[in-house]
Amino acid sequence: MRPISKAIRIQTERTNEGEHATPLFLTSSFCFDNAEDMRAAFADETDDNIYSRFSNPNSQEFVDKMCALEGAESGYATASGMSAVFASFMALLKKGDHLIACKSIFGSTHTIISKYLPKYGIEYTYVDAAKPEEWEASIQANTKMIYLETPTNPGLDIIDLSIVGSLAQKHKLILNVDNCFATPIAQRPIEYGAHLVTHSATKWIDGQGRVLGGVIVGRRDLIKEIYLFCRSSGPALSPFNAWVLSKSLETLDVRMERHAANALYIAQKLENHAKINWLKYPFLNSHPSYNVAIKQMNNGGGIVCFELKGGIESGRKFLDGLKMLSLTANLGDTRSIASHPASTTHAKLSEEERLATNITGGLIRISVGLEHKDDILNDILTALEFC
Repeated sequence: MRPISKAIRIQTERTNEGEHATPLFLTSSFCFDNAEDMRAAFADETDDNIYSRFSNPNSQEFVDKMCALEGAESGYATASGMSAVFASFMALLKKGDHLIACKSIFGSTHTIISKYLPKYGIEYTYVDAAKPEEWEASIQANTKMIYLETPTNPGLDIIDLSIVGSLAQKHKLILNVDNCFATPIAQRPIEYGAHLVTHSATKWIDGQGRVLGGVIVGRRDLIKEIYLFCRSSGPALSPFNAWVLSKSLETLDVRMERHAANALYIAQKLENHAKINWLKYPFLNSHPSYNVAIKQMNNGGGIVCFELKGGIESGRKFLDGLKMLSLTANLGDTRSIASHPASTTHAKLSEEERLATNITGGLIRISVGLEHKDDILNDILTALEFC
C-alpha cells in the first residue's frame, strides 16, 4: 500500500461498537486488569498505554500515519511544532556538544539555538543555506547534529538534502530536518539521509487553522531517546488534537496539490510586478536553487515570498490593503494568509540577523490557500496598488 493510502487507512483497532472512524480516547490514564499487567507496563515490558502524557491511541494513530508518509521507523507527537524542535535538541545533545544549523530558520527556533542551548553548554554555528561548502568547514570534533529547514522560513531557500545527507553520513552526525514547509507530500528527507524529521503539525498537516501539534519521526533509537525525554518533561499532544490531525492527514495529498498549484499560479503572475523587487517560489525557473528544488521536491509547496520596493512602510500598506487574505500568526491554512516577517515572526531578531537571512523590511510571505486562484491574485494585486 502506498504512503498516501496508508495515511487514510491506518486506524486504531476497532472497539466492540464497530465504528468506521476512530473514536476519541479522551482519558488521562488507562486501567489494568491486575497488578502484574500494571507492573509490566511500567517496566516497559509491554506496549500497553499507561498515561496520556506517555502515549494515547489517538496520538499513536497520528504518529503511525506520519511515519508511513515520511518513511520513518518510529515517531513521537508533541503539543506544538516548537516542542518537537526543542525535544529533538534536548534529548540528543549534551553539555560540550556542537550543533550546526542553517542561518535561515524560524524565529523561535533561532531563539532556542542562540539563547537557550548555550545555557546548557551546547555550542552552535550558523551556516549559509546557499553555501553548502561552508557546512563541512564548520564541523568540529564535538559536532553532534546538523539542523536545517528546506524550504526555509520565510525566505524559501532550498538546501540540497543529498549533499548534507552525505556529509552527515561521512562524519557520523545526526541530520535533523524541519520538513514543515514541504510536508511529506512534496519531500521525504529520510530518503536523502535525514535521521530525524520534525513538523509543526499546526500548519499544513492540520490545514485549517484549528489545533496546535508537533511531531518528530525518524530512526528508532533516536526516537526512543526523544520519547523518554518527552515522557518526563511532558510536551504531549492532546488526544483531541491528535484525532483532528489524524483525520487531516487523510486529505493532505489532495490539499497540497491545490495549494501548490495555486501558489505557482500566483508566483507566475506576480513575478514581474512593478512594485516588487524580487519574488521567490521553489518551482519558478528564476529561483536560485530551482534545479535542486525540482530534484528533491514533488511540488513547490504553498508559500510564496516577495520583497516590496518601498521597504517596511510598503509592507504595512500592503497588509492594510488586503480585503480577503487573513493577517494572522499562522500558515498552511485553507484560507490564504499574508504576513510581514520583519515585524512579526522574526521581530525578535536583530536587524543584522534579519538581513543576514534576507528578511528585509519589505519582505512579504504569502501562505496560499484553497480559494479560487484568481480571487487570491486579485486581492494581492489590489493591495499592491497602495504600496
